[in-house]
Amino acid sequence: MNIFIKNMVCNRCVMAVRQEMEKLDLAIKSISLGEVELQTRPSEKQINILSKRLYDLGFEILDDQRQKQIEKIKTLLIQKVQAGEMKEHLSISEFLSKSLHKDYSYISRLFSEVEGITLEQFFILQKIEKIKELLIYGEMNTSEIAYHLGYSSVAHLSAQFKKVTGFTPSEFKKIGGHRKFLDEVKK
Repeated sequence: MNIFIKNMVCNRCVMAVRQEMEKLDLAIKSISLGEVELQTRPSEKQINILSKRLYDLGFEILDDQRQKQIEKIKTLLIQKVQAGEMKEHLSISEFLSKSLHKDYSYISRLFSEVEGITLEQFFILQKIEKIKELLIYGEMNTSEIAYHLGYSSVAHLSAQFKKVTGFTPSEFKKIGGHRKFLDEVKK
């Protein structure tokens, strides 16, 4: 049995969900961002307790098919950004269509209807948060960041960063900017 969980966006989220499930003696077959596969079907009581505990931690069990699909889309895009190593001009339409085995126009329309922003806007926001992270921790210079996140140039990265944040990457780093938690990245 699979359980889909909203707002699982990082490894800490996976650990938190795993801990809550283990407290309820639920046998986990596999766990990944947004989805847990259990070895056996939990009781209604276990699901209710788990739902409450996860809600208190900022998660939500999804039962609506559309919401499950949206979480899969978000998870794929977040994983793509977090992994880095994107090719220049990555086609998210092609990437999502292949990954989900669905027509991109359906995926795009569904995402926009439910989330209130386009897939492209969501993807850009995820990339901006990754840029902030890399700038804050000084792991890469702006040129390396642009390359790893699939920007055609540092100028393109800087223009997009400024449009979203109001700062250039160097201004952001200078003022000691901060990043959002991934589950807060919406609009």
